[in-house]
Parts: sequence; C-alpha cells; structure tokens
Amino acid sequence: MSRRALRRLRGEQRGQEPLGPDALQFALLDDDDAEEEGPKQGLGGRRPGGAGKEGVRVNNRFELINIEDLEDDLVVNGEKSDCTLPDSVSSGNKGRAQRGNSETKQDGDVAKAGFPEQSNASGKLRKKKKKQKNKKSCTGESSENGLEDIDRILERIEDSSGVIHPGPPPLNSRKHVLYVEHRHLNPDTELKRYFGARAVLGEQRPRQRQRVYPKCTWLTTPKSTWPRYSKPGLSMRLLESKKGLSFFAFEHNEEYQQAQHKFLVAVESMEPNNIVVLLQTSPYHVDSLLQLSDACRFQEDQEMARDLIERALYSMECAFHPLFSLTSGTCRLDYRRPENRSFYLALYKQMSFLEKRGCPRTALEYCKLILSLEPDEDPLCMLLLIDHLALRARNYEYLIRLFQEWEAHRNLSQLPNFAFSVPLAYFLLSQQTDLPEHELASARQQASLLIQQALTMFPGALMPLLEYCSVRPDATVSDHRFFGPDAEISQPPALSQLVSLYLGRSHFLWKEPAIMSWLEENVREVLQAVDAGDPAVEACENRRKVLYQRAPRNIHRHVILSEIKEAVAALPSDVTTQSVMGFDPLPPLDTIYSYVRPERLSPVSHGNTIALFFRSLLPNYTTEQL
Repeated sequence: MSRRALRRLRGEQRGQEPLGPDALQFALLDDDDAEEEGPKQGLGGRRPGGAGKEGVRVNNRFELINIEDLEDDLVVNGEKSDCTLPDSVSSGNKGRAQRGNSETKQDGDVAKAGFPEQSNASGKLRKKKKKQKNKKSCTGESSENGLEDIDRILERIEDSSGVIHPGPPPLNSRKHVLYVEHRHLNPDTELKRYFGARAVLGEQRPRQRQRVYPKCTWLTTPKSTWPRYSKPGLSMRLLESKKGLSFFAFEHNEEYQQAQHKFLVAVESMEPNNIVVLLQTSPYHVDSLLQLSDACRFQEDQEMARDLIERALYSMECAFHPLFSLTSGTCRLDYRRPENRSFYLALYKQMSFLEKRGCPRTALEYCKLILSLEPDEDPLCMLLLIDHLALRARNYEYLIRLFQEWEAHRNLSQLPNFAFSVPLAYFLLSQQTDLPEHELASARQQASLLIQQALTMFPGALMPLLEYCSVRPDATVSDHRFFGPDAEISQPPALSQLVSLYLGRSHFLWKEPAIMSWLEENVREVLQAVDAGDPAVEACENRRKVLYQRAPRNIHRHVILSEIKEAVAALPSDVTTQSVMGFDPLPPLDTIYSYVRPERLSPVSHGNTIALFFRSLLPNYTTEQL
C-alpha cells in the first residue's frame, strides 16, 4: 500500500507528519516503487547493515554537505542513535493501533507498521534536541579545559628546552622599536583626542559621502578638490629579499620620464608658472608637487603647500608594491636612487606640517617611518629629530627604549640631542603621579646621572640654553672656566652645528621651573667634579676633539631641511655655495641612475645675451651650461 493510503487511513494531511532527521529527504521514486522498497529498509531510511557512511542512504544530494553531522548523530556516547523505542512506548502504540482500526486484519497490520514509524521519528527529534544541549555544555567545558592544557604544554616545552617554537607572538611581546601604527598616521586620530570627534569630523562627513576614489590610503585622505586620479607612470618593484628585509625601488615609465625631463627644464627656468603648466598635464607628478609646495610655502600659502604634499604622497602610495608595508619596519628604500628620494622628502615635509599643526604624535609616527626605510644610513638623519618629537608627544617610554636598544651599536649618547633629551625624559617620567614610588625614585636618579654626563661631554651647550630660556646664570657658573665663554668657542665647528640645531629646536622644553631647578642642582654637581679633578672630564675633552672633526653629508641635508636659522648659519662654506633644490637637497655623491637625461641645446646658446648675463650672476653658474 502506498504512503498516501496510509495517511488517509490515519486521517492525516500532507505536511502534518512529525519532522525527523530524515524528514527532508526527497523521494525520487514513484509511490509503487517506494512501496516495494519500503520493507527492504529499516527505520529512518537506512540499510539494516549498520552505522557509518556505508549505512547511510542519501536520497537528497545536498545532505552530503552535512554527512559528518549525520555520522555524529549515528553514535553518541558509544550507543547507536537508531536503537528501538522503549517497550512501554511501542506497546502503547500497538494497542492504540489495534483499538483504532479493527476493520480488517490487513488494515490492522498496516496500522501497526505505521504508528511505530511515527513514534520513532518523534523520539529521534527529542533525542536530537537532548544531544544538542549535551554538545553545547560539553564543548564549553572542553574548550576551557583545552586552553588550560595548551597553556600547560607550552609552559612545559619552554621550561624543558628553553626555546620558543615559531608561532603567533604572545600578547605581551614588545613590538619592534621602529614599528609604525596605522592609526597614528592619521592626524584626525590625534585631533579627536584633543577636541573630540564632532569638532574634527563635523565638516568632513558630508564631503566624504560624495567622493569616490579608486583606493583607500593610509598616509593621506584624498580630497574632492583634487584632479581625477589616473596612473602617472609611477610604480614600485621588489629588488631582493634577504635576511628578513625586503628592498624596493620606485620606477618611472617612459611617459613619466618625459614629464621628469620637462620638470627639470622648468626648474632651470626659475619660473614657478612653468611648473604649474606641467601640473596641468601631469597633475600627479611628484617632484613638481614638491617644488611647487616650497614655492607656495615661501609665499606664506601654507594650506596650498600642505595640500600639494598630500597629493604627492597619495600618488606614491597608489604606486606601492603589494608586499611593501609601512608598518613592519622591514621594507627598505635606497636613498641613492633618485626615484626613491621623492618619497623620503614628501614624508619629511608632511611630518613638518603635522608638527606645526600641533600633532606631534602623528609627526613622531612619520619620523619612525622615514627612519625605518633605511635605518643604517639614515639619509635624512632622523635621529636628530626623533627625540624632540617623542618629548613633545609625551612618549617618554619610547624615547628611553630607543636609547637603551640603540646605544650599544649607534652611540646615541654622542649626539647632543640624545645626551640632553633622554635625561629630560627620565625626569619628566619621575614627575608623573601614577607610578610607584620606587620607579619614580629610580627615574629621578637615572635622570641626574645622565644629565651630569651630558654636561660633562657638552659643556658649551649650557650657556646658550640658559640664554634661550631667558635665565641669568649664577656668577659661579658663568665665570667658571668649564662653562664660561671659552667652552663654546673651543668646541669643534661640527659640534657647534649639532648644538645649535638642538637648542634652536628644543630649547622651549626646558623652560619649566621644576626642570630649571633640577638642572641647577646637577650643574653644581658637575662643577664639584671638575674642581676635584675627575678623570672623566679630561676623557670627554679628548673625545670631543676626535669625534667632531666634520659633519657627514646627511647631517648637512637635515640642517637644510630643518630651516633652523642658527644651524643653517653654522653650515660650512662648501655646502652653502652649492645650489640646493627643494626636490633633491644635497644628492648623494654615489647616486644610482636608472635612466639618463638626454642632452639638449640650451636656449641661451642662441644669442640671448641678456639671459646669459643674468644667469652668470647665479652662484652655481658654469660655462658647461652653454
């Protein structure tokens, strides 16, 4: 008899039968075929052969997706899930079937065969719910126990071998000292902390809904007022990877090289309008944007100058290689390649704008990024600036950590800025009230020790510092031979340049009365050591004469970019007589050229004597230009 007839005998309608584990199977056979195969199958549509994949009959192809769940339902706690119902339930079903239908023996037998099938399905549904509850409770307990077991295993491995196997770093692991955080590259993050999100993003939200740009960037936020972006021919390629470092280089295609040649011609003409004309055809040419930004800054148009720098950074970030990372600290760019220098200078100028804007924490992140691109050579000498930004951002722990990790191989204490900034960071850290007493006392003691070493090594920095801070020194200090006028005059020119650079940039950090009182105490301690004939005083004097004979080229490049008047005035004459271009100040002597500028006829060679006369007045004029 077909299933349709069984449903009519029980008074049921289609769709009212209880749902069981096999209720959603699609029967692809006819009613007669199903009737014939019905006696061959056991309860639940399975072969009577047993459990596992061989005992599961799948009428619906999509059940194969959850075949593992079916296997889990077959065996729970070591018992088969298709076991027969209890005797009381089965006997009750049989009795109701015999009382409810007594017309014929065949009909009664059919009822006996039908009702146990229904009760078995409902019983399976109840069992499945219980199993799910048990699984949830068991998985919660097992996950907690599993985590505890994993922790014990890891502790046992570390205790036995002392070697930590490769894997994800622990939560308390310290990041690399040059690690850059993406969120701190956005100045809005810092401004929100000062003024609140509503004040910072109040005017930006409507504009951001309308703009559509092809790529999301970290260094800048594209503006709707910028020209439509199209690839200017700038790209980046991976040169090599060795010792965990990846070396990249920017590249110019033929179209970009032609724009670069036109830019050099426009620079030689000394007419900013020619650069403006070039930007109309190549709106994302990086060197043109950098040079025009300097021209706008000289004309006191700071907003336009900053906008041009951001556009240059956006153009270069869109050309990044997929493997180039701003945050890892393991990606390198060789400054000797002219194509890479634009990125260095754009980052430096953006950092300067951020510092002037009142975002020292963001500027510190940019400084770390520049330093991470080539930390060994440090072409822009960011070590002369990073301490200043760390103090302004009140990130004293970072400055102390950098000093502790790099002092052994970089001799940071021989730079006047680190010699004075690190003890100042320790002292400011000792003034915080949220630290334990023993840490405050240790920081104060370390600060006093380091400032005494700095005053002994660089005695010529004390009197200019007091003059910057409008403090009149005591007669015992100003008249002493160690800190008197002779100390400043006798120091080497290279050292005078470094001291002038540091004091011109960071002197205002020393103006607080508490700092001046602490400095006065340590000056007296140094004078007592000098009068007592401490051998460290003579050792420092000999070291000054040997170490500071001549400043390297990267320090001169940093002084030019800093535009600090006192430091620029101390530059040697061979540097000041050179022509310095804003897009490439003091290029390295061992530059690596990837393509050469083609030779061309100079326009002054065609008899333009007036132009020739004015060009001859320039300090960088030579007859080779003809």
